[in-house]
Amino acid sequence: MSDEQARAVYAQAGLGASVTLGSRPAVLVIDFSCGFTDPDCALGSDLTPQVEATRRVLDAARDRGLPAVFTTIGFDASLKDGGLWLQKVPTLGDLQLGGRWVEIDERLGRRDDETVIVKKGASGFFGTNLASVLVSQGVDTVILCGATTSGCVRATAIDLLQYGWPTLVPRECVGDRAQAPHDANLFDIQAKYADVVSVDEAIAYLESVASIVEAKGVER
Repeated sequence: MSDEQARAVYAQAGLGASVTLGSRPAVLVIDFSCGFTDPDCALGSDLTPQVEATRRVLDAARDRGLPAVFTTIGFDASLKDGGLWLQKVPTLGDLQLGGRWVEIDERLGRRDDETVIVKKGASGFFGTNLASVLVSQGVDTVILCGATTSGCVRATAIDLLQYGWPTLVPRECVGDRAQAPHDANLFDIQAKYADVVSVDEAIAYLESVASIVEAKGVER
């Protein structure tokens, strides 16, 4: 089935409507740790364009005082906290707490007040306090970036929908090891779970909301 035929089938089924965005967004960056953005790691690939695009989104959010949250995958040296996932993907054992592969890619310029959540599953929500972090900061919309499109990004997009957060996925800000799973999962995310947009559209949305910094009267 061609892409056009697939789109026609999905449209016939009523898939792909847009979500209603709120006014208190956050940027959620999934697993842009060195283990995924450095090709020297078995799990990694060169995601330089995606990292650079995500930095643009992060800086737009930072300019307005909006929250940014990061996730990374990390396991104890014993790997006993990895469960069945490590049987399916043994190279995940390279992501050990305290090692470089767990660190957030420095090109994203993570700030000290930006939360990093360590996870041991695909979704950013599984076994973590991510929902509490978003709720406590009054977040009503999420800009979702990160890796991989077919794995942890998709899993998180599903949970964001199920927890009730309208979500934008800038297509330039997510990446995968191969093009085919990336394209297929972006197609499916757009159809069922979130709105896939351009990075410029995501930044325009961020720039359209009231600045928390200005609302609090804090100098930038």
